[in-house]
Amino acid sequence: MNSLLIKGGHVIDPATKFDGKADVLIVDGKIAAFGAGLDAPGIETYDAAGCIVAPGFVDIHVHLREPGIEHAETIESGGRAAAAGGFTTICCMPNTDPANDNATVTSYIVQRAKEFSPVHVYPIGSITKGRKGEELAAIQSMKEAGIVAISDDGNPVMNARVVRRAMELAKSLNLTLIEHCEDLNLSAGGDMHEGVNSVRLGLRGIPSASEDVMVSRDLLLAELTGVRYHVAHLSTWRSLRMVEFAKSRGLSVTCEVTPHHFAITDDDVSTYDSNYKMKPPLREQNDIDAIIDGIVSGAIDAIATDHAPHAGSEKMQEFERCPFGITGLETALGLSLDVLVHTGKISLMRLVELFTTGPSKVLDLPSGTLAPGATGDVTIFDTTTPWTYDVQQSFSKSRNSPFHGRTFHGGPIATIVAGKIVWSRTWGLA
Repeated sequence: MNSLLIKGGHVIDPATKFDGKADVLIVDGKIAAFGAGLDAPGIETYDAAGCIVAPGFVDIHVHLREPGIEHAETIESGGRAAAAGGFTTICCMPNTDPANDNATVTSYIVQRAKEFSPVHVYPIGSITKGRKGEELAAIQSMKEAGIVAISDDGNPVMNARVVRRAMELAKSLNLTLIEHCEDLNLSAGGDMHEGVNSVRLGLRGIPSASEDVMVSRDLLLAELTGVRYHVAHLSTWRSLRMVEFAKSRGLSVTCEVTPHHFAITDDDVSTYDSNYKMKPPLREQNDIDAIIDGIVSGAIDAIATDHAPHAGSEKMQEFERCPFGITGLETALGLSLDVLVHTGKISLMRLVELFTTGPSKVLDLPSGTLAPGATGDVTIFDTTTPWTYDVQQSFSKSRNSPFHGRTFHGGPIATIVAGKIVWSRTWGLA
């Protein structure tokens, strides 16, 4: 097993509320101790002076495309991109081909991840067979095979009766149900947020109400069933207010936001660059302001990337024809530091919480802490060094990012999984 002593860093661990200079000792892949002046003769040492040392980052919303769409991404390439972004754990959505709607596909993903991914990979199973929204998938057998949640992500489940039955089953199996909240009748044919910019650009709009309607429906059903319910990639101020209200009533409700939904707006679509086409679409400034307020207040539980790779041949089409989605694993931390921390909106402790304990609690994952006995997953990052993102150097197989050429201030320095350095800015991938 892997052992490592991380010396001289500034340790931030929201789970234990620790915030100060300390060393972290990993022995046989597990956290053995952290504190001042640790020593372990004969064990490899990593000098983290001037850096933040945090529990390994967790991303609960990633698309790895395998099986079936390996030309856009694989479990291996997505895992490599995650490591380069500072993530030690990722959860992959079921919109593969075939969909992860049975134990055979789940077992395939689990095995491939063990063999080829440098980071931990947890699969999320489909709510319905083929993600068609009609008949429940084999959820119990998928849980036995290794899923940690259910979702038809990319496809909302439009039938409320099916959603209710899925929630009841998820409740009995202690699984979180994750919903892609979109009313397909309201959003049909849309390419960007419906508003002044969509009219000016002559593009079909997706109204905020398409998200809000589904969030309101699901919250009523979540109250009825008592399920752990999670709103994926929340993007509107009304949806956030409804989630806040549900939490105030004691419902087991959580939500995530993506960095692109608090970093850029629908103004950026003005160039018709297909890399700015995602779903939910980029919203207006008042939505972004509300999301940031929700991050500050604690109403938002996690930052997740919704890493959605598409091959260039698919993405480099006219805006109306290209698929929705962007990559995000390698830019998430840099964006979050620039938009949230360097502007003084949140502390580093809160930022680390959004990437560690927050997402871990949403899906009840065994991650997100440096407490002794925990798996030795660590993310080391700095908060000042400028670096420029070059999409051509990405570890992902796809290049569909709107942040190519953007300079960030601070980002990942090293990613450690079970005591092994799997990526560092100096060395690259292990």
